[in-house]
Parts: sequence; C-alpha cells; structure tokens
Amino acid sequence: MNLYTWVKQLASFICICVLLVQCNTKSSKDSSMIAAVTDSCTISVDAGDFTTSKLDVLIVIDANKNKIVKATKGGWLEYKINVPTAGRYRVQLFAQTTDTLKVNCWIEDYADNTIDRNYNITGNMLLEKAKDNTTFLMVQKEGSPLNTGIHTIRLHFDSGAVAIDKIGFTLLKTHKNSPVVLTQKTSGKVWKLAWSDEFNGKGLPDTSKWKYDIGNWGWGNNELQCYTAGRIENARQEDGNLVIEARKNDIGLPWTSARLTTRGKTSFIYGKIEFRAKVPIGRGSWAAGWLLGDDYVDEKSWPISGEVDVLEQVGYENDSITGDGKAHASVHCGAYYFKKNNQRTAITHVKNMQNEFHSYIIEWLPNDIKMFVDDKEYFNYHDTSTLLTWPFNKPQNIILNLAMGGGMGGPKGVDEMLASQKLIFDYVRVYELQ
Repeated sequence: MNLYTWVKQLASFICICVLLVQCNTKSSKDSSMIAAVTDSCTISVDAGDFTTSKLDVLIVIDANKNKIVKATKGGWLEYKINVPTAGRYRVQLFAQTTDTLKVNCWIEDYADNTIDRNYNITGNMLLEKAKDNTTFLMVQKEGSPLNTGIHTIRLHFDSGAVAIDKIGFTLLKTHKNSPVVLTQKTSGKVWKLAWSDEFNGKGLPDTSKWKYDIGNWGWGNNELQCYTAGRIENARQEDGNLVIEARKNDIGLPWTSARLTTRGKTSFIYGKIEFRAKVPIGRGSWAAGWLLGDDYVDEKSWPISGEVDVLEQVGYENDSITGDGKAHASVHCGAYYFKKNNQRTAITHVKNMQNEFHSYIIEWLPNDIKMFVDDKEYFNYHDTSTLLTWPFNKPQNIILNLAMGGGMGGPKGVDEMLASQKLIFDYVRVYELQ
C-alpha cells in the first residue's frame, strides 16, 4: 500500500472514529445469490456473485478461491443484498485498476425501480492501480443510508480496466424515528414560543435537542464534505450562537463540516419556525436550515417524506463586497422535486447576508405553507390535493447544515483560496398560535 492510499484510509477511519459504534466483521452468503449476514452489522458481497451485468466481464478464481471480476470497459454489476437493520452504513469497495487509468465507481440502490431514478448512495469512489495484480485497494464512504429488506444494487464503473474483489456494508448507526412529536396549535391570534434553542451554552451543541448526521457519501448531490459528530471544530456553541464550520484539508479529508438534526429527538407538525442566521459567501458553500420528513429512512423515502427548504443559500450568488445575496425557499414532495425540475420554489434578494443576522421563517398550517425573510413573504404553497402533493400533515425534523460543492453549491466550482466557511445561527425557534 502506498503512502497516499494509507493516508486516505487513515483519514476516513479517523473521521468515523470520532462519531460512532463498533461492529463485528463476520459475514456469509446464502445459496440464493442474495448477500446475507451472520450478525447485525456487516454484509459482504463477493464481486463474482453478480446476478446480471452490463457489458461482458471475466470471472477469475484466485489462489484463495475467490471470484475476481475483471472488466476492460465501463459498465455495471448488479447484486441482491438483504439488509437486516435500517441505518447508516460504511461502504467499502475492494478493487483496483489494472492499467494506468484511474476509474471512478459508484453504487446505485434500488436499481430495479420503475420511475427512472438513480439512487446514488456512495458518490464517487476513485479506484487506483495497486503495486501488483493480487492486491486490492480499499476505498470507502461513510454514512450511506439503507432501509431493511432486499435491495437490488449496482456497482457502476467508468471506462477503464478494473479488477474487483468484493463490497462490504457495515452498520455505523441504527435508524431511529423521533420519539417526541410536537404538534403546534394553529388556531389563535398570537404566535407563542413552543420550542427553541438559543445556543447560549458552551462547547458542543445541546445533545438533548440535536443529533448528528454523519458521513461523506455525497448526500445524493455529490457533495464534498464529510459530516462529523461531536467534533467542536465543526459544530460549537460560541458567544450565544451556533457555529457550523466547514474546514478544508481537515483530518486528511477534502472538507469536513456538520449536519445537526432533531431526528431521533423531536419532530414537529405545523407552527412557525424561525432560523435566525448569518451565511457564508464563499464560492462553493451551500448553507441550509430546513425540514425533512420523519418518514425518511433512505433515498427511496425521498421526496415522498416531504422536504421544505426554509433557509437555503449558495455562496456563488453572493456579492463578496456587499455581502448581498439570494435566499431560496423550496418545497419537495412526491409530485414536485428537483430531480424532476418541477419543485415549487422562489428566490428573494437579501442585503448583507454574511455580516448581518436575518430571520428565515416558515408559517406551516394544515392547508398552507408560507415563507418569509425578515417578515417579508416571498413564497406560498398550498397544493393539498393528493398525498403526493401534501405530505406536510406528518412530522418533520429540523436540520441545520453547511455543505461544500454538490448539485446546488458547486456548479461554479469551489474557490481554491477558501480554507473554511461558517454558517452562524443566533437561534432556532418554533411557535404555535394561541
């Protein structure tokens, strides 16, 4: 193993070690070609046990009687896996290129879906050439979401010669819905505080209110950052604020950051929710305060579970001198979402988003969603006609995060001069009508 590969693997290990749980590594495979487990943590898939493939591939039996798949062109291999526990997984690919080219791979979940969706659960996984033909390098991604049940997955690889040994899935964090659901009153004349975090503490965020989403699997958008947990460099209370900081070349990773969620703690139905925040303006940054349905388990859950983007902002739209920029409000649901390019959305100009706090607000009622910046309404959604257009009578979680790059943050690239970016919250408040 060369030094570069060793450093990458060590960095990924460090990223997850500050987060989570340990798992056993035993695994086995049943006779039905569905990868199975012998414990609650690990699924192992031998590369040669694919059910179908795109383009011709060659299976070679090595000295240890393992089935090695070799291919000289781009394509995919399809497998069946049985996931016993819903949660976030580490995905490890043991493979190498067999020529001088680097080959990009990624794993698709629910490859047998009938709605023409690509559920990318790893983002890009770059294969390199090993020192010899019998060594397999390991590339991995952390935090890929998987629900229970039988999954049809595909390992995609770009053009180039590859040799693939196996794929492993190791449970890092079990999925848990929110045990507490707060339903806010929606009849009355005055908004009264029902829940809040004022961020007046010190050190890490309040763990009675927040949990961490973790990993670097791309988050369905090919984002660059690895979200960490319990790491003060990425999320901290400071001077009465919450600071979420994205850091470049941190612990050996391209970017680290934090994503806080109330999922597993508290979810909400209806009410007025206010995010008071200052956003970064660096090109490549993507700041957000938003709601995601408590029904979300893995990528197939979305967007049927519902999503409302209350505060969404990308750095390349901001003026680096004045700090002026644009706020985006969007609703995603089974009928309307960005992968169909028909999401319901609106944009408004905001002065000095970086240096001044502004309030990004949703008023969420049983038949209507309105959104505001500093009490100025600029978005309204009220299509309650079907379950696909209105999943918003079910619990939603609050999420705060700062991404780098990705589908919305990265169309114009990431400023190479950036070393860090900060998203700062003064408070998050939930109100009900009384």
